Amino acid sequence: MTGGPAADAGEPAVPFDLSHLDHLLSWTTVDGIPTLFAPREGPVTGGLVFRVGRADETLSTAGITHLVEHLALYRNNLSGAHHNGQTEQVWTVFHATGTAAEVVTHLNSVCASLRDLPLARLEVEKKILRTEAAGRRGGPFTAMNMMRYGAQGYGLSGYDELGVWRVGADEVEEWARTRFTRDNAVLFLTTGEVPQGLDLRLPQGERIAPPQPSDALGDTPAFFVGHEGGVVLDAVVDRSSAATVFAEVARRAIFDELRQKGGFSYTADSDYSPLDGSTATITLYADALPEKQDAAVGAFVDTLARLRRGWIGADEVHGARAVVRGFLDVPDAGPTMLPAVAVNLLVGGRVLSPEEHLAELDAVTVEDVQAVASQVWAGALVQVPSGLLDWAGAVPAPSWSDDAVSGESFTHLDDPDVSLVVGEDGVSVVTMDGPATVRFDECVAMETRPDGARNLTGPDGFRVRVEPTLYAGLTRDIVAERIDARLSRELVVPLPAREPDGIPQPAERVRPSAAARVSHLSEPVLRRLRRAGDAVYAQARRWSLSRVGYWLMWLAGFAGVQFGLYAVRILAEIRRGESEAVAGVVILGALCVVLVGTLLYVAVRALLEVRRARGSRRR
Repeated sequence: MTGGPAADAGEPAVPFDLSHLDHLLSWTTVDGIPTLFAPREGPVTGGLVFRVGRADETLSTAGITHLVEHLALYRNNLSGAHHNGQTEQVWTVFHATGTAAEVVTHLNSVCASLRDLPLARLEVEKKILRTEAAGRRGGPFTAMNMMRYGAQGYGLSGYDELGVWRVGADEVEEWARTRFTRDNAVLFLTTGEVPQGLDLRLPQGERIAPPQPSDALGDTPAFFVGHEGGVVLDAVVDRSSAATVFAEVARRAIFDELRQKGGFSYTADSDYSPLDGSTATITLYADALPEKQDAAVGAFVDTLARLRRGWIGADEVHGARAVVRGFLDVPDAGPTMLPAVAVNLLVGGRVLSPEEHLAELDAVTVEDVQAVASQVWAGALVQVPSGLLDWAGAVPAPSWSDDAVSGESFTHLDDPDVSLVVGEDGVSVVTMDGPATVRFDECVAMETRPDGARNLTGPDGFRVRVEPTLYAGLTRDIVAERIDARLSRELVVPLPAREPDGIPQPAERVRPSAAARVSHLSEPVLRRLRRAGDAVYAQARRWSLSRVGYWLMWLAGFAGVQFGLYAVRILAEIRRGESEAVAGVVILGALCVVLVGTLLYVAVRALLEVRRARGSRRR
């Protein structure tokens, strides 16, 4: 079978060259839409893929693509063909399986709905999407995109579909008219020829390139404490056959180390998912029970360190290649590869034949896999269930903003160490650990409640929650004049009223006893001491990783024991009245001063490092 010319003389030319696949599939255009087709026995499957998804939205319009998908399928919900729609990061597909006539009817109906959306159903479909969202539960992967990309682009998949509360008919119609166009689509069919009767007329538009990934992390490798069920690592890498082989090598290595040998995990897995035309995301995961979490994290990181140091057996690469080959070397390769070819054409990815894929796989070496492992760790974001990961060279992911805005400060009624600052440029919540800041000119969405509550989100994912009931002197008038008036209406997401018991209130003010007042005053000091202790521990752990630090710690321990024995001896001589003991006391005092000064220096230095690594709460 060879790729044919356009279906009709008036059709535009197909805007790509697939001549290297002409032994597997054919292509043409239908109503201006590039169309791929290859025959397969059994029911016919047809899919209409558009280059638009969640990453194209903003936080205040999040869910608008999903909403168009639901509206376009409304008239088909009672059709005989098995059908569905799917909205992903950078593409949306409508597909159906049945007889050729049923698939044609389904695709025609979808395009008719896209040309004239049933907007009378808008509010009903919004409720359906909110019900669907309520049934989804957050898991160990939910926070990864939020932390890496922030509240924009590819990070929006970790956020609620706030646009479902806000967008109106005009905005939805405009989104469909400009994104769901014939020039932004590819059709695929598992048939030997294009069936008769297709009517896929859509507005003319333009091919929209996938959005560029944003960066909310800064330095990598980075880590944060998240879901308690296990450890997750992801990284953005170049799309390549070597990366697919690495993902399988890593899966097998983690499974062998954490489950087979250590017994720390039940599930150890990996995933390789194209992000756009040139990059992909590799995700590694291992679960663990609470009592095994530290061991699982250590074995997980050590396994990845082994791979990036090149300690990889040729048999590991060979076994991984065999697994990946199994996904490519299949019967009916033409119809099987149709959806992937359609998506790659839309996002600008390479379109390889199975033979080309297999040749690239066979050429992957141990050194290629090691290079991908190094790229993965260099750009890694790791979610750990508890503790720190600085011992492995990772830095804390930003959890606080760099600075706070200047303006009027309102003290939290329950915690005097927390204040809300409302300024000309934005708002900040300032705590002892750091500030959370959202600037008005960068705000991507503001959720509002009738009771005066506001929740502002910045592009980096940091959020500021404004609750007038919790801050002394903060009134609804101040919120309206100094916050609401600074933001455009397109950013405002009105949420429904809360139940009275759902509105936060300050704790009852009862005059504490003298002991309680002393305890309250000591809490900030204790918190600072705890953080300093954690910092000292982290610094000591970092030092202990080096050979010099190891021997210095042993030397310090030996010196401490000797000073202790010397102190006991001095005290005994003082009790006997020996005058020479006075000199010993002076020497011991001097040594104690040196030791205490050294410890204080280490504590302050470590504390400053931790404070510099912190920056406002993002989730």
